[in-house]
Amino acid sequence: MSASRLQLLKAHILPEHKTTTMTASPSPLTTHVLNTGTGVPGSNMALGLYRQNPSNKTWELITAGKTNDDGRCPGLITKELFTAGVYKMHFETGQYWTSIGESSFYPYVKIVFTITDPGQKYHVPLLLSRFSYSTYRGS
Repeated sequence: MSASRLQLLKAHILPEHKTTTMTASPSPLTTHVLNTGTGVPGSNMALGLYRQNPSNKTWELITAGKTNDDGRCPGLITKELFTAGVYKMHFETGQYWTSIGESSFYPYVKIVFTITDPGQKYHVPLLLSRFSYSTYRGS
């Protein structure tokens, strides 16, 4: 990977001079999609946030949206709705790759995670290329 791509990724992961308009109640759960093949944000990617119903184990849609130009999806969930439990983020990666004229091995990516302390802030990014992806728990 070239140094310029790494610098571009760094700028998106660690923005120094970027400001965003925050709502009165910022989401305690955030995500950020980065196309690691080209070193740019994964913009305009459809995604859904789900919570698993603990009694019957079905998935209930909380919100659906698309990533913005910076690969982020602000306002995923309010503090009031953010409770302990099992969550899933479903990213429509196949549609994203098709929209930029590429093919991909993964038609979608599902990231399932457990929230035990809803008082904390959670950041769950998706680092994506056509043939691989990774994620981690940030803050």
